[in-house]
Amino acid sequence: MQAEPVSTSPMPDDWQRALVLMAHPDDPEYGVAAAVAVWTAAGRDVRYVLATRGEAGIAGLAPAESGPEREREQRRAIDHVGVRELEFLDHPDGRIEYGVALRRDLAAAIRRHRPELVVTMHFGDTWFPGAWNSADHRALGRAVVDAVGDAANEWIFPELTQQGLEPWAGVRWTAVNHPGGDRHVDVADGIEAAVASLAEHRKYLEALSGDPVHEQARAQVVRATGGPDADPPRVHFTVYG
Repeated sequence: MQAEPVSTSPMPDDWQRALVLMAHPDDPEYGVAAAVAVWTAAGRDVRYVLATRGEAGIAGLAPAESGPEREREQRRAIDHVGVRELEFLDHPDGRIEYGVALRRDLAAAIRRHRPELVVTMHFGDTWFPGAWNSADHRALGRAVVDAVGDAANEWIFPELTQQGLEPWAGVRWTAVNHPGGDRHVDVADGIEAAVASLAEHRKYLEALSGDPVHEQARAQVVRATGGPDADPPRVHFTVYG
């Protein structure tokens, strides 16, 4: 993990609805879920839209079996953090392509859900030196940032308006989760919910390591929220808008 910035500011909290747009099942659980648990406990409406069903994510398990299982795991995961709406856009796992089709699907999701805050994950080339980011994360995050503008523009995807999805210019902030971000959410009250949420991805975690699933989940959430010495644990974002 990168070191916490010297000075950070709290995330904007003048909003009621957030839309988390990410690539795969489990992506929200690696850090963001702790913030989501805090937000929903405060009465805010948070929804998830995932570009894929994660069908290519488990070694040795064919996509036809893996995709439905990972969807089930994600549906169980959201229960722990107060999320009630979950959609999948059915782009191919491992082969998400940045382009007009992805931007259109994301803009449509933004128009459907009409959030004030859009949240996505880091989409730079690397997580930190020596750790390459995945092609799906890079394509998806860049498209999310562009789709916020697309959703507000009546002329870019006029077919969405014809389908009854009116333009939505109500996104006030786009937040990109990254340990180097200059905004933060204090998440001490969301840690346990986030661990339980990530632990629901049992088959996925079992394929990654022979360590007990809850131990893996706790280690990942602690790492994503500042490490074992963080006081308080925080989730960081770079915020645009």
